[in-house]
Amino acid sequence: MHKSGFVNIVGRPNAGKSTLMNALVGERMSIITAKPQTTRHRIFGILTGEDFQIVFSDTPGVIEEPNYKMQEMMNRYVNTTFEDADLMIYLIDPQEDYSEDDMLVGKLRHNKMPLYLVFNKTDLVSGTRLKELNKAFKQWIKPEKVFEISALTGAGVPELLTAIKGQLPEGPQYFPEDQLTDRTERFFVSEIIREQILEQYHQEIPYSVEVDVESFQDTTTKDGKELARISALIYVSRKSQKPIIIGKGGSAIKQLGSEARKRMEDFLQRKVFLELHVKIREDWRDDEDQLKRFGYER
Repeated sequence: MHKSGFVNIVGRPNAGKSTLMNALVGERMSIITAKPQTTRHRIFGILTGEDFQIVFSDTPGVIEEPNYKMQEMMNRYVNTTFEDADLMIYLIDPQEDYSEDDMLVGKLRHNKMPLYLVFNKTDLVSGTRLKELNKAFKQWIKPEKVFEISALTGAGVPELLTAIKGQLPEGPQYFPEDQLTDRTERFFVSEIIREQILEQYHQEIPYSVEVDVESFQDTTTKDGKELARISALIYVSRKSQKPIIIGKGGSAIKQLGSEARKRMEDFLQRKVFLELHVKIREDWRDDEDQLKRFGYER
């Protein structure tokens, strides 16, 4: 009997959703940084075995009070996860405070699908804190199962995966067995650049930029090795942000390009020649035409 299903991971920004999906799938599908609101799109990670296929969905963290149309669209991605899941995973960072009035708690209270409550980062809090949260959440949302894990270290992840496999309904193989995600290499290249912007720059800058890969061409080097020639545009929302991205004498964008290129080579498994340029698109986060161009769908 072949089992398959869609497992959707929801939670607050920076709860560790991308880290968990990467741990479950075994590949680096979503960018991971220490900053919240890293994931902006819904990304599938596909795990296929001899008699099963799990399609994990990593979503943006729910933003209780969105400030831009972009954030409203990010919240809509989360809403779609309540429509197509065979299993919901609600990921909790026990270092944060929660209440039964939280937006996600309210949605999950009326959820009709099987629900796993997963406490992440459990190596960073006391057992007493976990017991308190466990008791509260069981009253609020009545999960089918509760797990305590650390997605970063891998503790508890194998047990969670075993339970997920057992929860899957009988079903077909939706994707080819060697397919790991529904996204293209071009998409992940743009995400790697954005990841490095999140790591390198501070305050509002990382949240005001978007990356568009203009060209992605596979060629070879002079000695016959595979080479990806990539040109990308970094869009900023204010004129004052462009010189910050570039840096004095181009120093900042050179460092950005160097770090992004290294990670691209690890991901693509071939040499990369990377060009980066900066353009201004004022208030793009509230411009529906620009958002559509950047891949944000209603």
